[in-house]
Amino acid sequence: MRIRDNWNRPVCSVPGERVDIMERFTDDYNWTFKFTGRVIKGVINMGSYNYLGFAQNSGFCAEASAVVLQQYGGGVCSTRQEMGNLDKHEELEHLVAEFLGVDAAMTYGMGFATNSMNIPALAGKGCLILSDELNHASLVLGARLSGATIRIFKHNNMQSLEKLLRDAIVHGQPRTHRPWRKILILVEGIYSMEGSIVRLPEVIALKKKYKAYLYLDEAHSIGALGPNGRGVVDYFGLDPRDVDIMMGTFTKSFGGAGGYIGGSKVLIDYLRKHSHSTAYATSMSPPVAEQIITSMKCIMGADGTSLGRERVEQLAENTRYFRRRLTEMGFIIYGNSDSPVVPLMLYMPAKIGAFGREMLKRHIGVVVVGFPATPIIESRARFCVSAAHTKEMLDEALSKISEVGDLLQLKYSRHHFVPLLDRPFDETTYEETED
Repeated sequence: MRIRDNWNRPVCSVPGERVDIMERFTDDYNWTFKFTGRVIKGVINMGSYNYLGFAQNSGFCAEASAVVLQQYGGGVCSTRQEMGNLDKHEELEHLVAEFLGVDAAMTYGMGFATNSMNIPALAGKGCLILSDELNHASLVLGARLSGATIRIFKHNNMQSLEKLLRDAIVHGQPRTHRPWRKILILVEGIYSMEGSIVRLPEVIALKKKYKAYLYLDEAHSIGALGPNGRGVVDYFGLDPRDVDIMMGTFTKSFGGAGGYIGGSKVLIDYLRKHSHSTAYATSMSPPVAEQIITSMKCIMGADGTSLGRERVEQLAENTRYFRRRLTEMGFIIYGNSDSPVVPLMLYMPAKIGAFGREMLKRHIGVVVVGFPATPIIESRARFCVSAAHTKEMLDEALSKISEVGDLLQLKYSRHHFVPLLDRPFDETTYEETED
């Protein structure tokens, strides 16, 4: 309750690289908030998942969506199986399949429901789900709803996963010791609280060795990773057909809403008949579908420009620069050096509120995270880097982060950073300081 003012801040502008936030105050210890009538303008947005900067109210995506809004209207008011199957949805699904390099794809109006409603269609009683301990709530809910047996392996730990796989095959189901009907491994591309990237080549090797199925959730990695922006499979240079079920969302890199599942034609045809989100959910809004189509074509270079590729490259450059500078300053940063999700460790729960408020005073909007989303003593601030951030914006944000870091004593790292002139800029060299 004491730190509730750090969340649900009302934004009254385009949620792009800079936002306007309505100022609030409380006179009853955060139970209720009132507006002062003032607006905090030009706050640098370091919290949105706007990885490729497609959250805009101008430009070709917004214009194309406006044309479709005129033509089709805002809503569809029916499910895909009844009167809600538009040519835009068909076009989007063909494009997604081409983008991912798979045989077929299926799209849904909500990203969370893509996981929670489709995993029960893929696994059931007598099946075993092996889930990473840091998987997103939607994957956890989907696994629980399926009725399958769930076993958890340590985060990104291949020894732990292999041990579970071996035990599952040796012992089979509890009590009867019959073999499991199927074994499904659930992993994410980028873990949104850790900033770590899944060790996909090793997961695929284990999946093939033990004849399991792999479900890959690319919510944060699609568009944001890989030389062509095609996610974690592209990042490692693997064959997309080695992943049985490729899932992702359009809410982050594409600036839209909804999710998709890609895979073999057999899988997609099965889901069209058996998935709850196909049968009961209203289909995607046409302007949103158009926003995704235009942004995806832009990333693929199908619009005849190199703008999409430039954005993917800009994001990779911004990510490496931002992570390197924070490490040089002496902050403890989690995750992979190529991940645009950058968790900065605060550790003390009391510093959550202080960091969020001090950053807003300095016109930087950040997301602070505490229990239950993280362990109680691993509170953190999570920055999301965007291709829309200019170097000046990042430098301004970094100087303010450094200032607040000194104020709140957040520079916990005991590594002394040694700049070397002959090293590539994204590799960090350390030497231990004398205690």
